[in-house]
Amino acid sequence: MAASLLLFPGAGASSESPALRAVDDHVSAIKGWSVVRADFPYRKAGRRAPDRPPALMNAVREELAAIGSRRDVVVGGRSMGGRICSMVAAGADGLAPPKRLKGVVTIAYPLHPPGKPDRLRVEHLPDVAVPWLFVHGTKDPFASPDELRQWSKTVGGPVSHHWVEGKGHDLKGADSAVAAVIGEWLSTL
Repeated sequence: MAASLLLFPGAGASSESPALRAVDDHVSAIKGWSVVRADFPYRKAGRRAPDRPPALMNAVREELAAIGSRRDVVVGGRSMGGRICSMVAAGADGLAPPKRLKGVVTIAYPLHPPGKPDRLRVEHLPDVAVPWLFVHGTKDPFASPDELRQWSKTVGGPVSHHWVEGKGHDLKGADSAVAAVIGEWLSTL
């Protein structure tokens, strides 16, 4: 299977972040897989504040169009990047989910802002119909393991979790392990 993994960074990072580079290095070494690391328009323009979700989802759609419709694709990324990709996978932008979409990978999914569990980012979860891998630290203030388990049960497709013990939202020091987990999961698709 010829497939691509499209990765976007978190709100405060770029596609050159060590976390995304580690995933790229690992997955690119798997036969049949290529990786595209992309930046959102605000980052390309040198701005620090993210654009609104419609503009971010449009950027994901543009990168998918550049990859082309002849390849299977998995979308995802770190924190906000993964969340926006999952919204595109759900068709939250009013368009159909991408053709040939085979899965979603999110690293440190931001289920809610830290300390604000009432501000959930879950409306689109039931509309994601493809396999979804959540890689998440057990001490992440954006979602506890129990919260993520609870809400990921609403996802329309099959869900896998990988917990990084004792790690927060940054998953500091776990880039290689996270990349290996993602590579292993991709090989099951």
